[in-house]
Amino acid sequence: MSFIYFILALLPIIWLTVALMGLKIPTFKAAFGSLVISLVLAIFLWHSPTGYVFSAALEGILMAIWPIILVIIAAVFTYNLCCETKGMDIIKQMITSVSNDKRILVLLIAWCFGGFMEGMAGFGTAIAIPASMLVSLGFGPLFSCLVCLIANGTPTPFGSIGIPTNTLANLVGLQNTGLSFMTTLQLSPFMLICPFLIVIVTGKGVKALKGVTGLTLASGLSFVIPQLIVAKFVGAELAVVVGSVCSLLVTIALAIKKPTNPDYEIQLEKAEPIDAKKAFRAWSPFIFIFIFLLLTSALVMPIHETLARFSSQVQIYQGKDAATLTFSWINTPGVWIFLSAILGGLIQKASWKTMEKVLKATIKQMSETMITMLCVLGCAKVMGYAGMIASISSFAIAATGSFYPLFAPWIGALGTFVTGSGTNSGVLFGAVQLDAAKHLHVDSYWMVALNSLGVAAGKMLSPQSLAIGLSSVNAKGQDSKLLSMILPYGLVFLIAMSILAYVGTILFG
Repeated sequence: MSFIYFILALLPIIWLTVALMGLKIPTFKAAFGSLVISLVLAIFLWHSPTGYVFSAALEGILMAIWPIILVIIAAVFTYNLCCETKGMDIIKQMITSVSNDKRILVLLIAWCFGGFMEGMAGFGTAIAIPASMLVSLGFGPLFSCLVCLIANGTPTPFGSIGIPTNTLANLVGLQNTGLSFMTTLQLSPFMLICPFLIVIVTGKGVKALKGVTGLTLASGLSFVIPQLIVAKFVGAELAVVVGSVCSLLVTIALAIKKPTNPDYEIQLEKAEPIDAKKAFRAWSPFIFIFIFLLLTSALVMPIHETLARFSSQVQIYQGKDAATLTFSWINTPGVWIFLSAILGGLIQKASWKTMEKVLKATIKQMSETMITMLCVLGCAKVMGYAGMIASISSFAIAATGSFYPLFAPWIGALGTFVTGSGTNSGVLFGAVQLDAAKHLHVDSYWMVALNSLGVAAGKMLSPQSLAIGLSSVNAKGQDSKLLSMILPYGLVFLIAMSILAYVGTILFG
């Protein structure tokens, strides 16, 4: 009987998988289907009162609107506005003018700048923008997509100002800082490996590391260490942003002093020099984001506590064990990102009419993503309150026993592989991982973070990631070839993640 309920509870997720992978239905329509299925199952099979079920869905929808969708629109608006004002062109030029050693250039663009784009905007920009930059420098389209996919995996749990980890923490009731630190800790070995893989792929062999081994290691360490510190003391919002900027600065500092190896030299057109004024103008929105989020974080308690008063606490779900939602009306990342974008836009001499036009275009661009988030969060809340998540986790634990941690990263990877989103994976499976931790008497932070660990591998392999990369370099239709290139890296990562998960659970769980 438990197996039957396990399968039935999985129906919203099974439908999502079949709809996206088999029927090729758009994500927002497939997500709406999952929401409808969860509502029907909760009412007719789990016998939850109709009012309870719809209030559960409403709780998820309101969680999606504030702060998740607010942050998504704000982050993408900031990026789009920088493109409109040509500030992004200045940033690209600054990065590509550092070196003419193709190994270093690929590291700077795919790893450092790609990480920055994931942390600030996410939603495919961290694959599309760096890949198109590499093609413009003369690199092959499939190669450009491959290195950007390798680079984009580990930053994904902290994309769009930390939305995946922040959402997951709120959903399962864990501290943002604790989960962010644990996730980064688990990702650390893979974050150190990625720069080496990028250099090896660029130079077509391990021999490519000769002369840049120290720089490559420094590029990884300068990303990991600051990210660990920020995750521990600030939280998910700035973890990858700070890590990527530190990695970018360290890599640039070491690259400037390094003579180019003729075997890896690439001919670049000379561009006009960029003065400090132009540089500040281009980077200004991102500088403001960093300052505002840091000043309003728990590191600056007087400001943090003052702004915390401007909030409302409500219980939406009408049944027992209802969660209390806190809506912060001022001190929420989306508000500060919007303010930063406007201030930066004014510095970049964007008119109010231009900003209005870009904002409308951004909302239209992200409309399907917004519907997806509303439906997925609503579905997750219905499944959680109705007892469907408990049915999934109890059967999975009974079937795998103490070996469950081996499979935990694969579950996170599956969610991202299917939906293309680290946030959606956490929403779909975060509660399952939490339930598993409780049943196995394992540290909740460790087990829930394993879902995000798997997200890193799933993002590398997701058909959506492949399609975004290929479309950005005008190589549509080569999905199967690109998948065959990235698949070995993704599978090796997943196997290594499973081993880390199991051994770590024994040692630290």
